[in-house]
Amino acid sequence: MKLPTEYSKLDWRKGEKAHVRDLYVKQQKGLCYYCNKSLDEQPPIEITSRKIDWSLFPVNFLKYPIHLQHNHSTDMTEGAVHAYCNAVMWQYEGR
Repeated sequence: MKLPTEYSKLDWRKGEKAHVRDLYVKQQKGLCYYCNKSLDEQPPIEITSRKIDWSLFPVNFLKYPIHLQHNHSTDMTEGAVHAYCNAVMWQYEGR
């Protein structure tokens, strides 16, 4: 699969979103697209100290620690991010 790809065309039931996320993790050498820290660890304090309004997010938003980030305007995937980084991007940057 070629990166980036259209997020809305990926079928999670077929594992396509997970596959694309894993391709980004490999391409990014295991680092978060947003904070540039290891995806195997927690995001840095400057990220996790930001208050999140969890009512804006689905109930199980933090169930999976690594998310596939996509641009909500273009629908194109951008990279793999920590779940918390994804929340910060969404709430504070509209991404």
